[in-house]
Amino acid sequence: MQIQQYLHAAVLVSDLEQAEQFYSQVLGLARCDRDLNFPGIWYQVGDKQVHLMQNDRFSAPLFNEQKWGRNAHLAFSVADLDAAKAKLLNHNCEIQMSSSGRAALFTRDPDGNIIELQQG
Repeated sequence: MQIQQYLHAAVLVSDLEQAEQFYSQVLGLARCDRDLNFPGIWYQVGDKQVHLMQNDRFSAPLFNEQKWGRNAHLAFSVADLDAAKAKLLNHNCEIQMSSSGRAALFTRDPDGNIIELQQG
C-alpha cells in the first residue's frame, strides 16, 4: 500500500448549529458542498478539508488540562496570530498560548475540540 495524500479530518460535534457558528464565523473557514446522508458540514482549508459530523452525545476529552497542545487537536496556519487571538477573545473563546515559546495558541470549539493556530 502506498498512501498518496492526506484528504480530510473528521471532527465530532454534538450541536451542528453551534459548531457551524464557531468554524464559519469565528475561525472563518469556507464551507464546501458535499452531499451527506447524515448531519454534517464540510469545510475547505487550502487543498484539504475538515468534516464536522454530529453526534448528540459527544464531548471532547481533555487529557492534559495544563498543555492543550498535548491533546488531540487540529492545527491551522494564520497570517496574523495577534489578530486571531483578538478575534477569539472578542468571541469569548478560551485560549492558551503555546508553552514552547513559538508563535502559536490553542483554543477549543464549543464541544471542547482543540484547535491550534500557528503564525505561518
